[in-house]
Amino acid sequence: MNIVCIGGGPAGLYFALLMKQLHPAHDIRVVERNKPYDTFGWGVVFSDQTMDNMRQWDASTAAEIEQAFNHWDDIELEFKGRTIRSGGHGFVGIGRKKLLNILQARCEALGVTLVFDTEVESDADFPEADLIIASDGINSKIRNQYADTFKPDVVKRPNRFIWLGTTKLYDAFNFTFVKTEHGWFQAHVYKFDDKTTTFIVETPESVWLAHGLDKLNADESVAFCEKLFAEHLGGHKLLTNARHLRGSAWLNFQRVKCEQWSMFNGHAHVVLMGDAVHTAHFAIGSGTKLAIEDAIELARQFKDHGHEPAVIPEVLQEYQALRHIDVLRLQNAAWNAMEWFEAVGQRYADMLPPEQFMYSMLTRSQRISHENLRLRDKGWLEGFERWFARRSGLALADDAPPPPPMFTPYTVRGLTLKNRVIVSPMAQYSAVDGVPGDYHLVHLGARAMGGAGMVFAEMTCVSAEGRITPGCPGLYAPEQLRAWKRIVDWVHANTDAKIAMQLGHAGPKASTRVAWEGADEPLPDGNWPIMSASREQYLEGVSQIPKMMTRADMVEVTAQFVRSTESAAEAGFDWLELHCAHGYLLSAFISPLTNHRDDEYGGTLDQRLRFPLEVFAAVRSVWPQDRPMSVRISAHDWVDGGITPDDAVAIATAFKAAGADMIDCSSGQVSALQQPVYGRMYQTPFADRIRNEAGIPTIAVGAISEADHVNSIVAAGRADLCAVARPHLANPAWTLTEAAKIGYTAIEWPKQYVSGKTQMETLFAREKALNAAPVLKEPA
Repeated sequence: MNIVCIGGGPAGLYFALLMKQLHPAHDIRVVERNKPYDTFGWGVVFSDQTMDNMRQWDASTAAEIEQAFNHWDDIELEFKGRTIRSGGHGFVGIGRKKLLNILQARCEALGVTLVFDTEVESDADFPEADLIIASDGINSKIRNQYADTFKPDVVKRPNRFIWLGTTKLYDAFNFTFVKTEHGWFQAHVYKFDDKTTTFIVETPESVWLAHGLDKLNADESVAFCEKLFAEHLGGHKLLTNARHLRGSAWLNFQRVKCEQWSMFNGHAHVVLMGDAVHTAHFAIGSGTKLAIEDAIELARQFKDHGHEPAVIPEVLQEYQALRHIDVLRLQNAAWNAMEWFEAVGQRYADMLPPEQFMYSMLTRSQRISHENLRLRDKGWLEGFERWFARRSGLALADDAPPPPPMFTPYTVRGLTLKNRVIVSPMAQYSAVDGVPGDYHLVHLGARAMGGAGMVFAEMTCVSAEGRITPGCPGLYAPEQLRAWKRIVDWVHANTDAKIAMQLGHAGPKASTRVAWEGADEPLPDGNWPIMSASREQYLEGVSQIPKMMTRADMVEVTAQFVRSTESAAEAGFDWLELHCAHGYLLSAFISPLTNHRDDEYGGTLDQRLRFPLEVFAAVRSVWPQDRPMSVRISAHDWVDGGITPDDAVAIATAFKAAGADMIDCSSGQVSALQQPVYGRMYQTPFADRIRNEAGIPTIAVGAISEADHVNSIVAAGRADLCAVARPHLANPAWTLTEAAKIGYTAIEWPKQYVSGKTQMETLFAREKALNAAPVLKEPA
């Protein structure tokens, strides 16, 4: 085949040499716009795993890179006068120029033609080619020329960064944070040869502008950064080799992803590679990794399918199908890491102590979990766990094994939970005339025995008309109070778990069928009148149209919440939650999708919050002061024009000012048009943001399904408690089971079940030993 690689970066060069090595008869050219052996930038980073792949595909090149690279395992944080270090992370750093020189020399040795100092304007310049690799970088002319085909999605991010170097040599991947009068700057620092270190300075646009950096040229910007980080540089200078850039040399990161990766131009097949088709933020050092592994995968496909031009369409189709999954996974991780650095000044740097800040930074991509950190650096993690446990109120000797974060206590007002796991409120639709029965005693009792710190009763309604379904429980009649007190007394007498009541009113989603007969659909007969903030149907053309509440209705409903709260206190519940989520009555006032009022209870967010805050104030005033009270909100409606995460921070701030102890951060179910983005722990970012921006403790909920999730969330300060729902339906003893899975044996079981404890722990320990796998060492 006749192959042309447009762009002489890592992707184009490495693919060229792999293909020439696999099939020397190929005629391969790499066309580069810069001069021979000339490059800009400083060092690049990739992981031990990428090096392993390179050794398998071209041992000669890998050996030469190994002689030139700097390898280190440690990540170091300099923050608020502290230096904290964690090991076991596995990075390779090498000068970009040195890497390209090695790849260029290897290409020449194999017979690849290198053409320098040549600007390629179009793929049409190579009519003789069978295959054109468009590895021409983030501003790819080829991608832009065929934008209608490749369908690129390019997102410009808000932070500014400048890529510098220094002669100070570091022995770890270093992150340094410095606060100025206008905000925070951070430096990403790593050595790449025996004389030079990469030093990337990053800051939010607002801070950049406040310091007037938009008005400085490159030399003035370098001088500013040198002064800013002088204490950390220890007399060493900052250097730039980017004077070819006009202006200040500060850049914005651009995230690139393409719907289609290849096309046929009438003469040749054109395929995008490297930054031309996808980018990943430098926060996890993944750009070079992506480029190298693109080249490997495309070469693998030709090796498997053959080297004739006829196989190119099949190869390219298979290449994208396989690569886009790995790329998407890494881009998602890089996006998480990027967002962490974008929000660090607003969210974490002033909120978290250094120890927790370090943990949050290490787990920022959500690829590195709590137990993975244990595999990487057991000593560091146990030291952190000991610090966290002591901060939670436990007295631990220096040589005592610390509990995992999920098994530390949590105190709010006069209540202490034994651990950070709670059983989420889950509708069971099994009450009769609002009265919970034996089913509820067994359901909640079993879960209270299962190890969680607290169990939530399902949403319990303040009136018969406020029930979601005829099977929903209430707390508006004496027999309901007696039934709930029976359950609460049983939990208190037989377990050390606490039990919480969630009060709500279904509003526009009332008078519907039980879930297994058609969730959210009106009853086939016997429907009762419903009401809401506005006359808005939940299911268009299906649901009842609710009455728009009058002021008198609001007064009556508030009184119902107060009576139910007094009953919950009398029943002995330890905790109260006000349900303001999921499109139910109070949620319907908050969301602009369901509140179209033109009085003082509609319009701006402050006005839409007026009635829910009135209810909260009335309820808090009669709920015992030593008992905690939380509010469940929908932090995202997942519909254009609905509640956003920005709004959620404002909502949480309002409830905090009203006296809420905690925000339970759910989302959605306000509109049937919602389009949520699901995934593991997918709602945790809402809890994280509210906790660290509004400054109120939070409960994380949603696709939290294993101990590693809970430990990572709580330890990083993303939430204070984790509500686990469906896993507790499958296994009432989920918390005890997860403790055994991670080898935490210092947990009490119900005395009646203790004979099963050792057996379960032994079985999991044996399984863990059999399945022991090497540590995944990817950048954090």
